[in-house]
Amino acid sequence: MLQFPPPELPEIVVTGARLPPAAGEAAFAVIRLAEADLKAEQRLDEALVSVPAVSLFRRTSSLSANPTTQGISLRAFAPSGAGRTLVTLDGVPLNDPFGGWVIWSQVPTESLSSLDIVRSSGAGPYGAGALTGVISLRERDEGAVLDASVADDGSRLSASGATAFGPVRLVASGLYETRDGYVPVRGSAAGAADTRLDLEVRSMALRADLPIADAVISLRAAAFQEERGSGLAGARAIASGNLLSATTAVQPRADRLGWRLQAWRRETDLANTSVAVSADRATTTPANDQFETPATGWGLNAALRRTIVSGIGRAEWEFGADARFNDGETRERFRFMAGAFTRDRIAGGETSVVGAYAEGSSSVGPWLIAGGLRLDQWRNENGRRLERDRANGLPTLNETDPDRSGEVVSARLGVRREIGAGQALRLAAYTGFRPATLNELHRPFRVGNDLTEANAALEPERLTGVEAGWAWTGERASLTNTVFWNQIDAAIVNVTIGSGPGVFPRAGFVPAGGVLRQRMNAGTIEAAGLEIDGRLEVGETLSLRAAVSITGARIDGGVRAPQLTGLRPAQAPEWSATAGLDWRATDRLTLAADLRHESRRFEDDLNNRVLEAATTADVRAEWALSSSALIWIAADNLFDADVEVSETATGVAGFGPPRTFSLGVRLSR
Repeated sequence: MLQFPPPELPEIVVTGARLPPAAGEAAFAVIRLAEADLKAEQRLDEALVSVPAVSLFRRTSSLSANPTTQGISLRAFAPSGAGRTLVTLDGVPLNDPFGGWVIWSQVPTESLSSLDIVRSSGAGPYGAGALTGVISLRERDEGAVLDASVADDGSRLSASGATAFGPVRLVASGLYETRDGYVPVRGSAAGAADTRLDLEVRSMALRADLPIADAVISLRAAAFQEERGSGLAGARAIASGNLLSATTAVQPRADRLGWRLQAWRRETDLANTSVAVSADRATTTPANDQFETPATGWGLNAALRRTIVSGIGRAEWEFGADARFNDGETRERFRFMAGAFTRDRIAGGETSVVGAYAEGSSSVGPWLIAGGLRLDQWRNENGRRLERDRANGLPTLNETDPDRSGEVVSARLGVRREIGAGQALRLAAYTGFRPATLNELHRPFRVGNDLTEANAALEPERLTGVEAGWAWTGERASLTNTVFWNQIDAAIVNVTIGSGPGVFPRAGFVPAGGVLRQRMNAGTIEAAGLEIDGRLEVGETLSLRAAVSITGARIDGGVRAPQLTGLRPAQAPEWSATAGLDWRATDRLTLAADLRHESRRFEDDLNNRVLEAATTADVRAEWALSSSALIWIAADNLFDADVEVSETATGVAGFGPPRTFSLGVRLSR
């Protein structure tokens, strides 16, 4: 169920080493999902799309999405494979250091106590990457849950729990899932080359919380690996990684400062093979073997917070600084000829962002005013791309990119006023930015017969936005409306350069039925929209919810991509809507249903490939065996709708998951 923020976000009992949500967040567009809202979803990204403002790239969740396209964006005017949203777990970024994508299986839904979705409120205290917003996850601090299930095509086991050993608390979680998957190309269009999107996932995490005087130290270690098919014979992907973090925090009180000091380091790797497809889809030919993508990210952040309560009202301020450093490279074999790869490629570099910020809020009577200012410096260094002939070892391309850097000033200001009868008005303005990832800067890639070139000259994307909202909260109902205007300058877009068959500089040969694109800062994306969220409790047994997001978005390609001017951004639906109900039919039986509709979207930048509108329905029934145990049965995509998620230049469509039944048991305490 969606939780809509009152004037001040609900207080959270903090036992791990983290600061509570800042009081000023209530002046911005925040939606909270509680543990109860997450329990019915087996994948975090699928839980997030219950909010229409959340958009998955190619309508594809982590059940079937290639690791490189597990991107997520808030406000559906600029979805991308890299994602334009910062995702954090207790302050630690989860975005991949090489590609910016998020491997969602590293965080099972069972391991979380709640999360906040902060839509387009600027960089604020979050910093780089929070272009269209932030998804802030909070790990479980207490209790335990185990969920085991079997489905038409596989099984899943996930567990998470917390326990105390004297003054030390341990929090652990683990996930194992295996799926046979489905074939995305269906019917007469499918050929022998089309294969299943099978999946195998392993992840685990362990956290130790140690109290020392007024502080808590949290030490956390996590690791994951997922292997999956890519839907074509010979195309597979393996993503893996580990994460270490150490956090120390003291909670702010009226008589003392609160503070947080955090350090983290993550290592990731990706092996990803791609293929060319014959015109009759009977065979595939190896096109690229990205056999390693070692990347490392590490960072530090610190915050100092003070809360002042007086007879007049409440004030809060926070000063902080953060630094993030990434380095990585792709190691590949490509140019398959006469039965063998003939070229090697190594491409990569280093990026960093260092920033400092000041945030503050004041609550006096019905008024809440919040705002902040931050300064960041970004750097791209040691960029390189080396391609060699495998027969003689001689370079065929040897480029060293010039180091580049710059500064970004961002700010935000929000005002909220209670107007009585449970109503509140809100107005906010903000700016944010996202630097290009190492993947966008340095790595060309291929999907089927389509090639996309890298661009080491990319500048950070910058967003400017304003929004206004009205919210009403009653005893058994709530309604929130938000209107917004956002503009992304220097938007990073995959721009079509030409079509195959043909040979192009740097990219090489593009086969028939394929196109060549290059990442560019292609002008401006401008969007205006409306978001409506509502819920209603009918008696003690029935809960209803509904939400809609409508976004009008257009590109101005400027002088670099004038062919895009007036077109809609790729992968950006015009509107989406969700509706659902939870019915406690008896003391033991609970029934739930969710409906989601999305308008058409375009697969490509030129708006030639259309992904038609789609509607899906999911249902779930739970039977309580006791206060701590239940069995459940669910049907996803109940009516077996064909949800178009991709389309090739020759018009061959790929589809999302068919109807899937699953049965499980859930134990909790």
